[in-house]
Amino acid sequence: MINEDALLQELTFKAVRSSGAGGQHVNKVSSKVELVFNLFESSVFSEELKERLTNKLQNRLTKEGVLILQCDESRSQHKNKELVIKRFLDLVNRALIIPKKRIPTKIPRAVIKKRLKSKRKLSDKKVNRQKPDVD
Repeated sequence: MINEDALLQELTFKAVRSSGAGGQHVNKVSSKVELVFNLFESSVFSEELKERLTNKLQNRLTKEGVLILQCDESRSQHKNKELVIKRFLDLVNRALIIPKKRIPTKIPRAVIKKRLKSKRKLSDKKVNRQKPDVD
């Protein structure tokens, strides 16, 4: 659907130090990977697709239309880069899916009759519980 190679060319990566506990290793190594993608300046998507992505990803985009994803799950920078790329492609592909329009179905006549019959039966049961009307 989209040209993934051209899309990957537009990504910018930055390696930063991971936060949290980890001893000396975490203080020496920049294993956390930050992916930056500018949606508004992308040449891969048409204006229609950019608008759809903006609507779907509006809570993840900055005001300038930049998507920032981070990954620090692994101690390996290369593994984190692979994970963040995979996450980015999944996110974009899910945002581009157009949901099917729901077509309301007609309620079958037999179902309507069954419902009315059960209502009538319950009503008759309640009427039979009442005291007889003596005039």
